[in-house]
Amino acid sequence: QVQLVESGGGFVQAGGSLKLSCVASGNMFSTDTMGWYRQAPEKQRELVASITRSGTTTYADSVKGRFTISRDNAKNTNLQMNSLRPEDTAVYYCVILRMWPARREYWGQGTQVTVSS
Repeated sequence: QVQLVESGGGFVQAGGSLKLSCVASGNMFSTDTMGWYRQAPEKQRELVASITRSGTTTYADSVKGRFTISRDNAKNTNLQMNSLRPEDTAVYYCVILRMWPARREYWGQGTQVTVSS
C-alpha cells in the first residue's frame, strides 16, 4: 500500500511563493507518475502538474510559467509555486498515477493553499 504525506501549504499574499512537498511510502514502480491536483470550492478538480520518473513534466495552462514540479527520487516530489494569484487558492493533493501493473491512483490528505489579494 502506498501512502502520501504533503507539507508546505499556507497563507500568502498575491505575488508570493510557496513550496509544497510530498513524500511517498510503500512500494512504487518506475512507471509511476507523481503529480499535484487541486480542488477549489465550486470548481472542478484540476491536475496542476505531473512528473514521470524520467523527469517528463506536464502543467495545466493556468500555472505554466509560474509553477515548477520536481522529483528528487522515486518517492519525493515538490511543487514550487511562484507569482501566486487568488485563483490559486485551493486544497492541493499529491497523487501517484499508476498505469502498470494496473491503473490506480493514490492520494494524499491534501494541504490548503490560500492566496489573498
